[in-house]
Amino acid sequence: MHSLLKLFSSGTANHGLQQFRTVATKPRTAVVMLNMGGPQNTDQVHDYLHRIMTDRDMIQLPVQSKLGPWIAKRRTPEVQKKYSEIGGGSPILKWTNVQGELMCKQLDKLSPETAPHKHYVAFRYVNPLTEDTFREVERDQPERVVLFSQYPQYSCATSGSSFNAIYTHFKENPLNGLAQARWSVIDRWGTHPLLAKTFADNIRKELDKFPAEKRKDVVLLFSAHSLPLRAVSRGDAYPSEVGATVQNVMQELGWSQPYCLVWQSKVGPLPWLEPFTDDAIKGYVRQGKKNFILVPIAFVNEHIETLHELDIEYCEELAHEVGAEKIGRAAAPNDHPLFIEALTDVVRHHLANGSTVGPKFLLRCPACVNQKCSVSKQWFNQLCN
Repeated sequence: MHSLLKLFSSGTANHGLQQFRTVATKPRTAVVMLNMGGPQNTDQVHDYLHRIMTDRDMIQLPVQSKLGPWIAKRRTPEVQKKYSEIGGGSPILKWTNVQGELMCKQLDKLSPETAPHKHYVAFRYVNPLTEDTFREVERDQPERVVLFSQYPQYSCATSGSSFNAIYTHFKENPLNGLAQARWSVIDRWGTHPLLAKTFADNIRKELDKFPAEKRKDVVLLFSAHSLPLRAVSRGDAYPSEVGATVQNVMQELGWSQPYCLVWQSKVGPLPWLEPFTDDAIKGYVRQGKKNFILVPIAFVNEHIETLHELDIEYCEELAHEVGAEKIGRAAAPNDHPLFIEALTDVVRHHLANGSTVGPKFLLRCPACVNQKCSVSKQWFNQLCN
């Protein structure tokens, strides 16, 4: 988590410099970057899974208070092994901090009237947890607080869970030092043109690794985390918003490649959104397609689902199993200059046009069954307006 510059421990000679640094780094605008997060080491895996499996915004299970912890305990060794195979932990925190630092540096230049800007990382299931992050924000007492979802496309299970966690925290803890701050929400930005340019650039770089004579036949498989069909049937906006991002990227590429939107990371026995990424690869190989690029279209940084599921399980193991010639994988946005520009532009325009909270964010799914969404959205409407 980003923190203020450390104060000098002693010495009157440094007192003036210490005071200057404290004042200089006190943020006027706090940009709170919301994400699921990932365990930084294998010791955190169990608690991470436990929080996911007991969060009814993320996943609904029968007798969840008992079944959720049982599933978390059962899956821990398998998931720990996967994290060990990608270096021992998730790089999401590292990348989010890099993205936040670079974004705020640009915002300080482009929006001096709202500077200094400081980013904060608020993860849902692992440190830095949402509630701990807001204690830090409260200590800094900024004039503005921007809640910036790092899921470009909105889903009740991901973005919605993060926003509900903020509501839950302040329901149990008064706003105190943040009561006078001006609050606002950036809940979705999957159609930003610079996001499309980032993905397109990473795809072109990966295409260059294929023999020139085969590039036009490389199939782009835009892979996003799947969603239970019952959530889709309730009206979750995620599938359509992911599809909109895909269309923007293909337009940026001039519709140069065959492509398909596919879904990964199903959990449990219930029906989920298909076609699954691995099934799509198998199906296209049977049709004679031999070269693919997997594009993590709903992820803004590398993590277990890109580094293990896509890179190891599909690009290596599945490619060998089905006899594909080559399965490449476009990089996640990470610290791509165009992506940093995208983040900066999203926040800068949000600050400049006086946005508070969008009408789409305040609208529940037509068949919503989660009463927390109702009271949470009402609370955000009052908080931001």
